[in-house]
Amino acid sequence: MPDPWGFHTIPYEPVRRRPVPIRLQDWGEVYERPPADVVQRQAGRCMDCGVPFCHGGCPLGNLIPDWNDLVWRDDWRAAAERLHATNNFPEFTGRLCPAPCEPACVLGLVAPPVAIKSVEQAIADRAYERGWVVPQPPDRLTGRTVAVVGSGPAGLAAAQQLTRAGHTVAVYERDDRIGGLLRYGIPDFKMDKALVDARVAQMTAEGTVFRTGVDVGVDVGAQELRDRYDAVVLAAGALRQREVPLPGRELAGIHLAMEYLVQGNRVQAGDLDSPPIDARDRRVVIMGGGDTAADCLGTAHRQGAARVVQLDLHPRPPADRHPETPWPTWPLVLRESASHEEGGDREFAIRTLRFLDDGAGRVRGLEVAVLLESTPDGRAVRDGAIGEPFVVEGDLVLLAIGFDGPDCDGVVDGLGLSRSGGGLARDVSYATGVPGVFVAGDMGRGASLVVWAIAEGRACAAAVDRWLTGSTHLPAPVSAHARPLR
Repeated sequence: MPDPWGFHTIPYEPVRRRPVPIRLQDWGEVYERPPADVVQRQAGRCMDCGVPFCHGGCPLGNLIPDWNDLVWRDDWRAAAERLHATNNFPEFTGRLCPAPCEPACVLGLVAPPVAIKSVEQAIADRAYERGWVVPQPPDRLTGRTVAVVGSGPAGLAAAQQLTRAGHTVAVYERDDRIGGLLRYGIPDFKMDKALVDARVAQMTAEGTVFRTGVDVGVDVGAQELRDRYDAVVLAAGALRQREVPLPGRELAGIHLAMEYLVQGNRVQAGDLDSPPIDARDRRVVIMGGGDTAADCLGTAHRQGAARVVQLDLHPRPPADRHPETPWPTWPLVLRESASHEEGGDREFAIRTLRFLDDGAGRVRGLEVAVLLESTPDGRAVRDGAIGEPFVVEGDLVLLAIGFDGPDCDGVVDGLGLSRSGGGLARDVSYATGVPGVFVAGDMGRGASLVVWAIAEGRACAAAVDRWLTGSTHLPAPVSAHARPLR
């Protein structure tokens, strides 16, 4: 156990963000690296509870009290080993996961919870800096081959686990670089892409083969891939973006969020000199209230937008837990990201009625109205009563209202797969109705969190290994039908 009185005597210290005027001049990561002694103090606040509810909030089953204790005792290398025992990519989750473990922390009942996410990132970063992240190639090969379609967090986790189990694994990615949404959907100010490159280098040294620029179902038939490999893991995400069938949607200047974010990331990667969709000196309106909308907000700020307005369909959440989301479940509370700190207006309970034409075929604004009804737990009633319509002016509109499932009709049709809910149908062990074909991550679950994607990739790898060899020693942290604490 860390300091027995640490939870009582050590105050919570959030990780500092770089000053807004400075960070808006570049695309570097927003958060500063905290000194080791600060991280150790925060780890010392862990109570090592008899029942660590933080585990219940984490689908990976991260051994949180264990590595908190090791960090407090200054044994960072052992902490890194304990962290990697359950998480292939803690440098990703330490930056991108919303940390459902923290609202489940027992200390959070009476004080700010343990800063689990920042401790995790600090361990992962130190592991890289000290050279502790090294290739772990298998001792022997099984002679079995696996194709993984998609190189996001689920595909990478499945591929690394299966490679280390001794199978020969090839990862197929339709983009020109590996990483999926980690590469092109997440702005650099949230995660430096050098971290993705470092993991790809490690996996390549372990024996994983990467094939970029190959769109399975188009460039190579899905059935052809199934015939070529002993097993196939489908982990291509849920990239079909949700549309808004409203009058005026065809106007120029209205774009899907991913179209906008991908171009911004390609500029930072050196692929483009300037983004075709540029917010500079424009009045930007972002529809949506989630992480993707916040990423658009931060990107627009760095591109020099004249003004940014974010429209959220749902009412403003409360500052504290709502009775409908009691501890240790994920609470419905107001969250403000680093992008919100940087500026812009944020409006809640706004329903868009139509897009307005400037007379030349371009958008000039949105006609909207305030939603007057909400559910008992604070959600919007989409078809409820509205107030008097008014206009929000804007000449660049970004749609960040979620995803509708996999964008891979060629794979689905080629293998004769079925859709279910927001993803592809599968049983509890990630297997589809086609022998040897498995589905992991958002492609099966629907759009979810990076931590769930990694957990599913690990669990799916165990299912594939068992199917190929009859048994497995790989961990399976979650079943395909598991759901977050509610």
